Amino acid sequence: MTSATVTLSSEADVNLTPAEAFERFGRRDDAGWMFRARCHRVAPGYAVAIDLPGGCDAQVLGRLRVVLPGREIVIEQDQPWRGQLRIKFERTGAAQTRVRFRAQVPSEGIEWLARHRGASLPSPAPTGARRIGLLTSKSGSGAVYSMAAEYMAQLAVEQVNTSGGVDHRPVDLLIADDSTDHLQARRETIRLIEAGCQAIFACVTSASFAAATEAAEAHDVLMVHPVINEGGMEARKVIRFGERPEAQMSALSRIVERETGGNRWFLVGQQYSWSFGAHRAAAKILDASGSRVVAQRFTPLGTREFAPIIDSIRASGADVVMSSLVGADEVAFQQQAHEAGLRDLANHVSLVMDECTLEHVGPAAGNGIWTALNYFQSVTSPGNSELLHAYREHFGPWAPPLSSLSTNVYEAIRQYLELAALHPDATPSQLAADWRTRKSDRDSVGQRNMATQRLYLARAEEDVIRVLDEVVA
Repeated sequence: MTSATVTLSSEADVNLTPAEAFERFGRRDDAGWMFRARCHRVAPGYAVAIDLPGGCDAQVLGRLRVVLPGREIVIEQDQPWRGQLRIKFERTGAAQTRVRFRAQVPSEGIEWLARHRGASLPSPAPTGARRIGLLTSKSGSGAVYSMAAEYMAQLAVEQVNTSGGVDHRPVDLLIADDSTDHLQARRETIRLIEAGCQAIFACVTSASFAAATEAAEAHDVLMVHPVINEGGMEARKVIRFGERPEAQMSALSRIVERETGGNRWFLVGQQYSWSFGAHRAAAKILDASGSRVVAQRFTPLGTREFAPIIDSIRASGADVVMSSLVGADEVAFQQQAHEAGLRDLANHVSLVMDECTLEHVGPAAGNGIWTALNYFQSVTSPGNSELLHAYREHFGPWAPPLSSLSTNVYEAIRQYLELAALHPDATPSQLAADWRTRKSDRDSVGQRNMATQRLYLARAEEDVIRVLDEVVA
C-alpha cells in the first residue's frame, strides 16, 4: 500500500443552536442523532463509539481528545484503523446549526474499507523477513475488547527487531480483521497463510478461532489463541493460553458468596462455544459449593437489546447474575441492566470485564461488577510500570488501556519469537511442543509463564478496576 490518504466528510443542518446540537452528542437516549455517537461523558479522555457517515457501515472506537462546547469535537480513533476525526458545529441561523464531519483516512484505513466491501487486495510481497500474523477483531462486537491488541503485537515485534530479529532476520507483522465473524475469520486466516505467515496469533472469539484453525489445518502454520477461552481444540499445531472459566468461577463464586451471601445464580451468555463451556464450568462449581443456577439464557453474538433477558432475570429471583457476554454485547447488557434497576436486585459477575470494556460501560457499572482476569493495568507486579511506560511512549496518551487480552497477545508473540530464535529451523509442531513444556519462573509482566496463569480478583466500578486479591489458578 502507498501512503495516500482520502477524506471522509459529511454535513447536515439541524434546527438547533450549536450549544443544543453539541448537548445531544453521545446521549444514549438520543441514539438516532447524527453518527449515533455513544459516550457517557463528553470530556477529553473518555471513550466514544461513533458510526462513520457516507454509507461506510463502520463504527469508530476511540477517545475524545479535544472538546470545545458548542464548537468542535476531535476524536482520536483506534478501531478499525488509527486516525483522527473532527466534528464541527457552525451556526447558520438563530436556531440552526450545520454539523460538519471530517476524517482523514490513512492507507491502512483505505485497505480496511476496501476489504470490508469485499475487495480482494494483493498481499505484501515477500521481504526475506520472518512473517507472523495477528487475527483480531477490528470491527464487530469484539472490537471493544481487542482495541489494544494490535498495538501490543506491534510493540512486541518492534522490540524483537530492535534486538536483532530472529536468526538475523527481521520480523514482519501482518494484521487481519475477522469482523467478529467466524466466516470472515476463515477467509482472513487463509489470506495470512498465503502471505507467508508462519504463526498466527488470534485475539478473537472461540468461534472465530475454531474456524481459523480449521482453515489452517492443511498448512504448516502454528495457530495460537492467547486470550481467555473455554479450553479444548488443542492439537500439534494449535496452542491455547489465557484464562479458563473454571478457575475464574472457582475464585469468583467464593468471594461473591462470602461477601454477599448470594447463592441463586442466573447465567447470561452467547450462542457459541465460549459461553457454553463457561456455563458448564459455572454450574459444576456452583453445585459443589451448595449454590445453584436458577436459570440461564443464551443470545446470538451481536445482540443489542436485552430487555427480554432482563425481564427473565427479574422474574427468576436470582441474587447473582453472571455474564459471559463479550465486547459490545457486554456493554449493552450492563448498561441496560443498570437502567432497569437490576443492580439493586442482584450482584453482578462478569467473566470478560476488562479495562477496554469497562470504559464503554461507564457509570452503568454502578456499585461494582466482580471479575477475575490474569492482568489489570493497576497490578503492582514486577515489570508492569515498565510495560505501561513503553506502551504509552510508542502509542501516546490517547491509546486505549491495556488489558488481559492485549498483554496476553504481547507475551505470546514475545515468547514465540524467543523460541523461534533458539530453534530457527523448528517446525510449528516442534515449537508448540517446546512451548507447552517450557519451564519458567519469570513473574514479570511481559515475561510471565503463560501455561501457569495467575488470576486477580477485582471489582469494576465506573471508570476503575480495583484489584482485591491474587489467586493461583
